[in-house]
This record gives sequence, C-alpha cells and structure tokens, in this order.
Amino acid sequence: MGFDDWVSVSAEKIRKKGIEGLGDVAYDLYTGLWWLAWPLPRGTNVYEREWDLLVVLDACRVDLLQSVADEYDFLGDIERVESVGSMSKEWMAKTFTDEHANEVAETAYVTSNVFSERMLDADRFETLEEVWRDGWDGTADTVLPRTMTDRAIRIARENDPDRLIVHYVQPHHPFVDLDAGFDADPFGPALSDTVVDALRKGKIDRERFWRAYQDNLRLALDDVELLLSNVDAERVAITADHGDALGEWGIYDHPVGCLHPAVRTVPWATTTATDRDTHDPEIDREVDDSDVEDRLQALGYVG
Repeated sequence: MGFDDWVSVSAEKIRKKGIEGLGDVAYDLYTGLWWLAWPLPRGTNVYEREWDLLVVLDACRVDLLQSVADEYDFLGDIERVESVGSMSKEWMAKTFTDEHANEVAETAYVTSNVFSERMLDADRFETLEEVWRDGWDGTADTVLPRTMTDRAIRIARENDPDRLIVHYVQPHHPFVDLDAGFDADPFGPALSDTVVDALRKGKIDRERFWRAYQDNLRLALDDVELLLSNVDAERVAITADHGDALGEWGIYDHPVGCLHPAVRTVPWATTTATDRDTHDPEIDREVDDSDVEDRLQALGYVG
C-alpha cells in the first residue's frame, strides 16, 4: 500500500468509525515503524537445516504448538528458532534467495499462501503449486488443510521431488468454524476487523481467542498426520513462517519487518514420514473470479 492509499484508508476509517477509527490509525502508525527492520539480516534460513519434507504452519507460535503437542505422536521435542521474516511475504523473499538457488530448484513448493503471486517466480522451483488459485474454499474464505494435503501427496507420489515444502494457511486466521460470540467480521475488507483486531479492542477475550487459535492449529495438524503416512521422507521438519503477537509490547498480529520475539521466534520439530498408501487424494480444481486482493483481504491483509 502506497502512502496516498494509506492516507485515504486512514481517513475512511476515522470517518466511518470515529474514535475507534482514530485508534486504528494510531496503531497502524506504531506498527508501521517496524518496517524499518525489514532489511536487517536476522534469522535462520530453512535451507540451512536438514530436511526432505518441510511443513510450514502459517502464523504458528511456539507456545501454541507446545500447547497441543501431547495430542500428536509425531510432535516430540520442539525447538525455538528465529525466522527470517515476520510476515509471509518477507519470509518468502528471504527464504527463496539467490544464495540458495540450487536448493530452490530442487524444491516442490505447495502453498496456500496468496503472497506467492507477488513474491515468487515459478521457474526457479522444481514445482510451484499455488493451491490458493484453484483450491480456495469460498465458504471458509481460505484454503482448507485437506485440499493442501491432497495436492502434496499427489506431487510427492508423481514427481518425487528432492525437497517438498507444504505451506498450510492454518493456524493463521480466518479461524474455520469460529463461534466466538463477538460482533466483528473475522475475514472482511480493509475497514472491518479481523479476529486479531477484535482481540486488540477487547471484543473477544484472550482465552476464547486462544481456544479458537488452538482449534485452527489442530485442523492443520490432523492433516499433517495424514500427510506423514502418505509420503516418503526420512527427514521431516515442522515449523512456521512467523509467529503472532497477542498484545506483548502492545503488538498484535505480525507486522512486516517486526523483530518482536513472539513474531520472529518459530517452532522447529522433526519426525519422519512413510507412504503407507492409506489415502487417495481427491483433486478438485475450481478457478473462480476472486482476485489476489480479495484473498489477501480474506486473510486480513490490505493491498
């Protein structure tokens, strides 16, 4: 979003929301200062670690994964590592770099994250499967985990790539089947509140938010479990592109360029995968007329 666009959106927020809109603009200014940190070389690139299959859980905090780890046998010890980015587009820009061009060329990247449209060149990958293009669920306003798992299994079996990355949307909002009991649109346009905005403004309490956040993670982990029994990978890593701040230092969500530890610290768990052929993927491709901007707004991003 350019400066003129930001001024226009800010004025519209104040006009429509009054004092609440003014608070939104002040918060936007505060988080916007974190942009200054964008060029700082921080974090560990995933290509500096050993893995054949990398599962990326979008916006998964370390403590969130730890809170459900005992429910999943494949989750053992969970390390803490520093991500190269605090937002998906920053993570993509700083992960798939020229320095790691050879590794990227061996990678099949199956992604539900819409920022691939802006940040990635398909020619640099062994395969770039942008599931959000034709696997978007219009009712949930996101890509559901089973759609991602089915695509990943098909590519693993048919292409047998040296490296496979499966990037799930969840636990990033929108929270699927959320019944939060508050009056806020959790995945609406620029002037409406996301579920994280609702938390920041006290429209939903942290305990209720945390339960929904956990449930959204379980939704993904149930499918990760299915994935692990239907692909072959000796070295599997489960991580996140970034975390999510929930009020620490007055920060919510994951502003780009942010060095906040709740945002930049991500989990790293390791396991293995064996294709036991317990699942036949169903591939249902349906392209609709929604554009990239619509889908970024559905995930809480503007412009």
